[in-house]
Amino acid sequence: LGLDMEELEEIEEDAGLGNGGLGRLAACFLDSMATLGLAAYGYGIRYEYGIFNQKIRDGWQVEEADDWLRHGNPWEKARPEYMLPVHFYGRVEHTATGAKWVDTQVVLALPYDTPVPGYMNNTVNTMRLWSARAPNDFNLRDFNVGDYIQAVLDRNLAENISRVLYPNDNFFEGKELRLKQEYFVVAATLQDIIRRFKASKFGSTDSVRTVFDSFPDQVAIQLNDTHPAMAIPELMRIFVDIEKLPWNKAWDITKQTFAYTNHTVLPEALERWPVDLVEKLLPRHLQIIYEINQRHLDHIASLFPNDVDRLRRMSLIEEGGTKRINMAHLCIVGSHAVNGVAKIHSEIVKTQVFKDFAALEPEKFQNKTNGITPRRWLLLCNPGLAELIAEKIGEDYVRDLSQLTKLHEFVDDDLFIREVAKVKQENKVKFALYLEKEYKVKINPSSMFDVHVKRIHEYKRQLMNCLHIITMYNRIRRDPAKLFVPRTVIIGGKAAPGYHMAKMIIKLINAVAHVVNNDPVVGSKLKVIFLENYRVSLAEKVIPATDLSEQISTAGTEASGTGNMKFMLNGALTIGTMDGANVEMAEEAGEENLFIFGMRVEDVTELDREGYNAQEYYDRIPELKQAIDQIKSGFFSPKEPDLFKDVVNMLFYHDRFKVFADYEAYVKCQEKVSELYLNSKAWTKMVIRNIAAAGKFSSDRTIKEYARDIWHVEPSDLKIPPPNEPRDAVEDKTLNGTAP
Repeated sequence: LGLDMEELEEIEEDAGLGNGGLGRLAACFLDSMATLGLAAYGYGIRYEYGIFNQKIRDGWQVEEADDWLRHGNPWEKARPEYMLPVHFYGRVEHTATGAKWVDTQVVLALPYDTPVPGYMNNTVNTMRLWSARAPNDFNLRDFNVGDYIQAVLDRNLAENISRVLYPNDNFFEGKELRLKQEYFVVAATLQDIIRRFKASKFGSTDSVRTVFDSFPDQVAIQLNDTHPAMAIPELMRIFVDIEKLPWNKAWDITKQTFAYTNHTVLPEALERWPVDLVEKLLPRHLQIIYEINQRHLDHIASLFPNDVDRLRRMSLIEEGGTKRINMAHLCIVGSHAVNGVAKIHSEIVKTQVFKDFAALEPEKFQNKTNGITPRRWLLLCNPGLAELIAEKIGEDYVRDLSQLTKLHEFVDDDLFIREVAKVKQENKVKFALYLEKEYKVKINPSSMFDVHVKRIHEYKRQLMNCLHIITMYNRIRRDPAKLFVPRTVIIGGKAAPGYHMAKMIIKLINAVAHVVNNDPVVGSKLKVIFLENYRVSLAEKVIPATDLSEQISTAGTEASGTGNMKFMLNGALTIGTMDGANVEMAEEAGEENLFIFGMRVEDVTELDREGYNAQEYYDRIPELKQAIDQIKSGFFSPKEPDLFKDVVNMLFYHDRFKVFADYEAYVKCQEKVSELYLNSKAWTKMVIRNIAAAGKFSSDRTIKEYARDIWHVEPSDLKIPPPNEPRDAVEDKTLNGTAP
């Protein structure tokens, strides 16, 4: 058609239907499940408006609606024939035949299917996203003599359920609409799963009633954090109230079906729904949760008589103030497997956050370290590097990333070293051109590209990076003639619209950037860019061009991280704390091949015990004092000198994430980074050692572990015949066999 494919790709909007790591992980998992030939479905909500588009105006974040469907979505297919009803509100009637949930409001769930192709194996799985629709008799069925026009307009109330994604990452906002969204996706999905089970040969019907004994053998449901936790009482409601199973049998099947993945240990992120809200919206589910809790607590009381504090700690219901349901506790009790997403995180889950539960059932708790799909995060975004690797070790590594270890043989190969450096340089030049076009800042492509991209959050410590930028700036100004390794510092990410401190951090970074980028003494030695509207399509551009990856969360706060893995695979070196998957990256590559600094989890615990006193560090470290004084005095905000007083006040008096405590170690570690960067060959050799050690962090490996340890299914590397070939013509052509 005479169209340019790259130009076409640029026009297409991201489907920004998640917030950060959690949503992106699900996307990588779908890719891996299809590539491994698993019969798996991804279920979620088809939000009309995804994560907001971020604009930076005068250094501040401004949100715009993400109208991603404006030009249509060619990849989805609406499936009105599978539309299902979802009930809300109403009341519970107890009859001779059991409980009945009556007088409910109905919303219809309309599924949209998106194909998920496996990598070169002719497998195509389905992602099914639900959209909310009002029934046609909505507001007209009840004795509504009145306003027909208003009744039709009121359909919006029902359809608002799938209107917009809540933009919080690692933060719980207990809003009624959010709970509606959570139950909506759960109720529609479970009906869909049960319909499919009954239609299959396994759902053998005993006269009229389905036999559900084989249900957990045929169905596995993975709860991606606690957001779909209402699936547990909902499945119980279906089994007990509708299918008339005895409670104990229903509970046994339910537990064998569900498994729960925990994604965060931050207390403010844990879902704790007010009982009165659940009672209003889902009255039958509240009764079921109470019954689950009663039996759960009876069991604990039988094992630990008179231990009332243990009962309080382990209850699904939190008393004191407003009564709340602890959704994580519900997930643990209602699942046969619970996992964290990196070794260190799973340890913290077992020994701290849920230690009472782990003491009770240690065999329930597992680890499944996160991974990323090498299809998107190497082949698609970095074809130059992917090709270079294929020339050395063949193309099989794309499906078996552990084969990257073969690159260790070439770590001293001068030609390979030069080629790896050349690919990185080409990626940097391309990205520098993009930055100059978008930001009107002249970029030095031979400078170190120091990149910190992720959601803006205090625990991720973008502030510590900012203090390092100010420190570098002050060093250049103190001695302009001294050798300085040039850097382009790139920070990007969205702040939740209601998160004041995160928005102040963005403003501070932009204020510092304005001063640094316009100081003639600094020149091309240091440039600071805040990357606007960070999203998957932008990550695909910046990650292949990165030299230094910033993974600097306070030890014990980042459950895993996945950006860290993407940078490693794309030839960046990591500066980071011993947190999340950084620990395992250091284990795989050798700690000497990462720039590890700062407190470990034990040190943070010890510092909490002593009491963290920020003032002490400020008084002891002159460069820290200088940087803080500049922020405080309005050096970076001359028109509004006390603009950043909230930030400074937080750093001194309520910094839960101890920025000052790691500042000195961070700055010293950054000096080592600059020193190595001067030796291009030594730097590139370290890069090659990192790429060679990145194999563990494929989501294919992660999914194989879920499949074997939790779902009890076997991945298949059989290449199914393409649709144009007769079925019986291909008996056992595997992936190695020749494809027709």
